[in-house]
Amino acid sequence: MTKDPFIIHRSLLFTVAYEMLGSAADAEDVVQEAWLRWSNADQTQVHDPRAYLVRTVTRVALNHMRTLSRRREEYVGEWLPEPLLTSADMGGDFELKQNVSMAMLIVLETLGPTERAVFILHDVFGMPHGEIAEAIGKSVAAVRQIASRARQHVAARQSRKQVSQTEQRAVVERFLSALQTGQLQQLMEVLAPDVVLTADGGGLVPAAKAPVHGAARIAGLLVQPNRQVSATCVWLNGEPGARIDIDGATAAVSFEVKDGLITRIYAVANPRKLTRLDRLVELCR
Repeated sequence: MTKDPFIIHRSLLFTVAYEMLGSAADAEDVVQEAWLRWSNADQTQVHDPRAYLVRTVTRVALNHMRTLSRRREEYVGEWLPEPLLTSADMGGDFELKQNVSMAMLIVLETLGPTERAVFILHDVFGMPHGEIAEAIGKSVAAVRQIASRARQHVAARQSRKQVSQTEQRAVVERFLSALQTGQLQQLMEVLAPDVVLTADGGGLVPAAKAPVHGAARIAGLLVQPNRQVSATCVWLNGEPGARIDIDGATAAVSFEVKDGLITRIYAVANPRKLTRLDRLVELCR
């Protein structure tokens, strides 16, 4: 058993970086850079390794955010967070599941880098304002203001009605059954009239370059003659989602459900974002 704090807390550090960046590949880069900094530090002077490592990852992730913002300006079509294959219960941490869901990650994308860091560190990981201030180079008073502003921003954009995993899975399975059998009417019955489909192909595979609105339009787009469709319900970011293969092309699909109907569909088909779809990823606090 290793006693190296970095190894002990590695899953936590990855989770922090992933929540800040929405990209597992970039989160791995951040964790690797944090490891180099940890290796070169005088560890005998570190009194709280966990806090020290989280602060280090935060600083590195904030630096990466500046590069990512430029990269995303050049991104072809819609950009979505990278989906991760997770266990169903994620260690029983219901609050973490909510905070790493695709819907939440998309809300977090609307925050500025500093606001996002403060919200994640305080509201998700419970870090005190003083430690956050040290991590981001702000005063404690400024951190409190940023946290309050970020919390209000997130609350205004979050779904106010939580859906149980049982209900969401039942709706997703109805959707997948209709999709695989090509039943247009059954598919329409599980879609809200104002449902929105957002697809991310990254310019590497065919995908709608703007959100598609409306049940009829989306159902017609998905159900077409002579298509080979395979669909499996999987757990993505702690929620029931789907792996869908259409004519050999794979997509990881997440859903938002309300009142028994699908209101949002997030389809990630960019192959660079699907490299972790065959193995479980551990997210923790």
